[in-house]
Amino acid sequence: MTNPITAGVRRASNWSMAISVLMILAGVLAIAAPLMAGIAVTAVVSWLLIFSGALHLSLAWRGNHASAIVWEILIGVLYGAIGFYVLMNPVTGLAGLTAAVAVYLFLEGILEFVLSFQLRPARGSGWLLVDGVITLVLAVMIWGTWPSSTAWVIGTLVGISMLFSGITRLIVTQSARRMLA
Repeated sequence: MTNPITAGVRRASNWSMAISVLMILAGVLAIAAPLMAGIAVTAVVSWLLIFSGALHLSLAWRGNHASAIVWEILIGVLYGAIGFYVLMNPVTGLAGLTAAVAVYLFLEGILEFVLSFQLRPARGSGWLLVDGVITLVLAVMIWGTWPSSTAWVIGTLVGISMLFSGITRLIVTQSARRMLA
């Protein structure tokens, strides 16, 4: 006879497994169709910008000084305008997003490289160096092939992330279920 807690955990783990499988399938689909996935990510980012612009505009009236209100309105209009522009021109937005990812990875790689030398006597600092080098190589590969890399970078990276997140979630859920047995 199962107790109510065990039954609740089993139900939750069933949902978790279903979500894991959906994440794995979505990740595979994103890797198989990276341009479509990249445009979908760009659409989400543009809607977030529009929403953020609307929030800035709505909160502008809470400012204490006229200059604070003006700046909030300007920021809100800028966010909204960029969001609408990217929404209307998703491929251009995707190209900008790809360039931003290349710059981000380049800066991350440099910081990991520097950190690895600062932590050099510590155990495991070599892995920071390896991570930094791989991140720098990836950044250079993306930047070196930009804008043609626009067609695959964002969708592929999102797909890989979703795939591994789904696999990880599935493994963790199965481990939790085994502990109940």
